[in-house]
Formats: sequence, structure tokens, C-alpha cells
Amino acid sequence: MTIYKNKTLVLGIGNEILTDDGIGPKLCDFLKQEFHNQPIQFEKLNVGGLEILEFIQGYETVIFIDAIKTINGQIGEVYLYTPDDFKETLHLSNLHDTNFITALELGRSLHFKIPKNMYIIAVEIKEDMIFSECFTEELTVQYKEIKQKVITLAFDLIPDMLKNKQKQKTESEYF
Repeated sequence: MTIYKNKTLVLGIGNEILTDDGIGPKLCDFLKQEFHNQPIQFEKLNVGGLEILEFIQGYETVIFIDAIKTINGQIGEVYLYTPDDFKETLHLSNLHDTNFITALELGRSLHFKIPKNMYIIAVEIKEDMIFSECFTEELTVQYKEIKQKVITLAFDLIPDMLKNKQKQKTESEYF
């Protein structure tokens, strides 16, 4: 079992060549630039289900950033979930694999070191089936506001030792 020096992982999930589906990895890159001097690990994945367990094992805090499509959601809306109130995102569940909650339960039963703090930042998207490295126009228009919401959430979710150092920057620098 690997225990990582960086105890916080930000995991951007999605496929960057499937239009809006790349929102997770692109926001992960954004946060990596903002927190570049902090002991945080940043990774991008385009897998889900059981494969996620391998990547989160050994961390204390994991922040997932993923795309979501809901029935009545507004494109660009940002949601915050925990596994306790989890709604399916596009990648934390997988039709060819087990869903995220089942994977976590399996990991616990196999005595994996599952993070004690897990958060899911999900961004409402429009399109995830068309090949393009660009967001849809609707998501592009919302992207600056999405980044503002995500950086604010990150400040709230990252452990206190990191927040105190990074909060020296005023929020106005981000907006």
C-alpha cells in the first residue's frame, strides 16, 4: 500500500477530446496553477469505477472534478457532493464497471486505505459525445464563472494547513 507525501489529491476526470467532458481535467490544470507551491497532487484520468480505487488509495483528502448531466440542470452549474449524497457523474460510474459507491465499499472491505475526506465537484455540461478539444459555446460562456466557483470550493475543501498559506492571496486576484 502506498502512502503519499502529498496527502491531498485533486483528480480531474474526463476526456479532453470529447467536448464538455474535458471540464474535469481542464479545471484540474487550473487548480494546479493556482496551488503550484502547495503539497497537493494533481492528476487527470479518463477512467471510473474500480479503477479509481488505485488512484485514491493512500491519500487523506481527495477532490474529484467531473462532468455531470442532470435532467433539469443549467449548463455551467457547479455542484458539490460527498459520497454520502452522491449522484452519478459521468465518470465516477461506468456502464462497463461498478459504480463509485460500490467501488468504495469494496475497497473498504479489502482494507484499502480509502481517503477519509472525499468531495466531488461536478459541473453541469451539455455535450460529451462529440469529438472536440473545445467546450460547447454554452459552457465556454460560463467557464470564467465556473473557475471562480471551483477555486472558492477548493479553498473550503483543502485542509487548513494549505488554506492558511494560500489565503494570503485575496480572492480578487482570482476574479
